[in-house]
Amino acid sequence: MTNNIAFIFPGQGSQEVGMGQALSEKYPIADKVFAQADTLLGFPLSRLCFAGPEDELNDTINTQVAIFVTSMATFEVLKTVGYEVKPNYLAGHSLGEYTAFVVAGVLSFEDGLQLVRERGRLMKKAGELNPGSMAAILTLPDEQVAAICRQVVAEGQGNLQVANYNAPGQVVISGHEAAVERGIELARQAKARKAVKLPVSIAAHSELMGVIVDEFRQAIDNVPLHLPEIPIVANITGKPLDSLESVRAEMVGQLTASVRWTDSIHTMIEQGVTHFVEIGPKNVLTGLLRWIDKSVKGQPVRTPEDVVALMQME
Repeated sequence: MTNNIAFIFPGQGSQEVGMGQALSEKYPIADKVFAQADTLLGFPLSRLCFAGPEDELNDTINTQVAIFVTSMATFEVLKTVGYEVKPNYLAGHSLGEYTAFVVAGVLSFEDGLQLVRERGRLMKKAGELNPGSMAAILTLPDEQVAAICRQVVAEGQGNLQVANYNAPGQVVISGHEAAVERGIELARQAKARKAVKLPVSIAAHSELMGVIVDEFRQAIDNVPLHLPEIPIVANITGKPLDSLESVRAEMVGQLTASVRWTDSIHTMIEQGVTHFVEIGPKNVLTGLLRWIDKSVKGQPVRTPEDVVALMQME
């Protein structure tokens, strides 16, 4: 495999009951990461990942740490089996950015775990204080979806904004319940192939998360941060983070800002990246690559079989 490579880490929505179990059974290092997380968190996260129940796993306060720990366990397996390719870039989708922070040396695993747990707790709190929802809009141009959001706000339906620019023709909107419903209605009128609510109870990456910003900023200020040892391409700007100030601004701003995933991928491709390795549960980000640029290759790593396949690609 070429070393024009980026590691990408999934975010919320990639969770599934059973994630990480096969890796933990085959590789002691993965089992060790889960055991360490169980101890630090004070509850059996590993059991929740491996056996559910699904509704508890899908509660954002648990989902975020579950995906983070599963991704970190997978990354540690790659190091243990001798996968020595150093990525040129790292990027994580929303929550996945915290895995990138740990892999790049910005945070320790312990501090990353506690920050992710706090992020999940606070985002759940924000959802209770400012109830909202999210919806996926397929096949409409990005700007058209953004214009729909502006129209809904102008109509006085509440806050609505683009939460995720996941790929051309794959956009997620987020905001007040009535605003999301109206956005879906307008998207369908505009002939979107699909406009459907997502099974979430929070309005992530919207102004409704603003109520927790100060509290989360305090949590970040209590954690030592270091400059990235590998460039991390940011969600908010789609550009590499180049200072501790930009890292802090990304962590805080990410709560209410759009995830510009398409821009992030394009930035890495422009810098010569041709191969993307998705480290963590499912293969959502690998699937998005086909919508963004069919010329690049994606390889998900979720299972022992995926680890073997990746090693054979070197």
